[in-house]
Amino acid sequence: MTTLIKSATIIDASSKYHKQVKDILITEGIITEIADSIETKNTYQLVELDNLHISCGWFDTSVSFGEPGYEERENIKNGLTVAAKSGFTAVAVNANANPIIDNKSAVEFLKNKANGFATNLYPIAALTQGSKGIEMAELYDMQQSGAIAFGDYTKPIADDNLMKVALLYAQNFNGLVLSFPKNKSIAGEGIANEGINSTKLGLKGIPALAEHIQIARDLFLLEYTGGKLHIPTISTQKSVALIKEAKEKGLQITCSVAAHHITLSDDELHEFDSNFKTNPPLRTIADTKAIQEAVKTGTIDIITADHNPIDVEHKKVEFGEAKDGTIGLESMFGAINNVLNLEDFIENITTRPKEVFGITNHSISENSIADITLFNPDTTYTFTKEAILSTSKNSAFINKKLKGLAYGIFANNQLVLK
Repeated sequence: MTTLIKSATIIDASSKYHKQVKDILITEGIITEIADSIETKNTYQLVELDNLHISCGWFDTSVSFGEPGYEERENIKNGLTVAAKSGFTAVAVNANANPIIDNKSAVEFLKNKANGFATNLYPIAALTQGSKGIEMAELYDMQQSGAIAFGDYTKPIADDNLMKVALLYAQNFNGLVLSFPKNKSIAGEGIANEGINSTKLGLKGIPALAEHIQIARDLFLLEYTGGKLHIPTISTQKSVALIKEAKEKGLQITCSVAAHHITLSDDELHEFDSNFKTNPPLRTIADTKAIQEAVKTGTIDIITADHNPIDVEHKKVEFGEAKDGTIGLESMFGAINNVLNLEDFIENITTRPKEVFGITNHSISENSIADITLFNPDTTYTFTKEAILSTSKNSAFINKKLKGLAYGIFANNQLVLK
């Protein structure tokens, strides 16, 4: 199969064609020619789209699918199809299934279920057995089976010594440890950011301090042990400052931020819409602004959708009873493109996350593997429930004005378009 992509603006700082409009010829999954104009033949699969831009394939480092155990939320087949149509050629899937992904057989199950899809699936295996935070899981065996990192999704490790041992042990095979930034004792039974809005609305607050204490502890442990630590989905201005200081010390520390924390604040809670109930909770506008700046300066390494499908029975209930989480694959680009410039977004969804998680990034150049996202950065629209492709519909961006639309991907010698 030969595919010809016509008149595409290339956004790839590693390519000599960066910001140029070119035709791209792909033969059997390899970019064989890039030129101002390439003659179309009847045998070619032709791609011509309005205001077409392309970049290296997007990689999301925090995605949850329900399978196994919660298929009513999202199964792997539909999840990977949604990811492809949303512009992602790779996703790292969290361990929060049932049973928890905490052994090599479970890792292999995920890998096998993802065979043959355009979007690659990379398992993040649980750090502890059953994600209970008591005994460390068999990290090395799971890495050998395909796990790219280890973390208990949204479940903080309270045991200081366990985290210390994990950081030490993972160094034996260059493993990446994830630590969710929340001190459960400080957070208590809170369900919203502690502040003016939680007080006005009568919602139990989660102090930002709960995030800061956990991050500070982890950074002290990392300084003691060495190794590599990734803190997913930070949400406050102070967290940014703590991580910036640690990076200046030379620690191998990276972090991510969720799309909803870059673009939304706890001002959204006034309607008690459970789609805005997330973990960490939505913070203040000042936090949101600080996070946007930290992405631009490189203190924050990765942007993620933190895609977490929740079925209607557990989401369309009273705010305090609803499960945490929002889906985000379909809306991520349009939401982020409202507040960041295009090149900052692309860097934090391609180059940086792939470097952190050890995934090869394929430049858009001749003789390179075609791993490409296709998109229009300028189209504006209102994101509606009808536009959601995921099985679950728990999006924090319903009825939001978005800018930018993913057309789909070309990856693993497959073209997938909306």
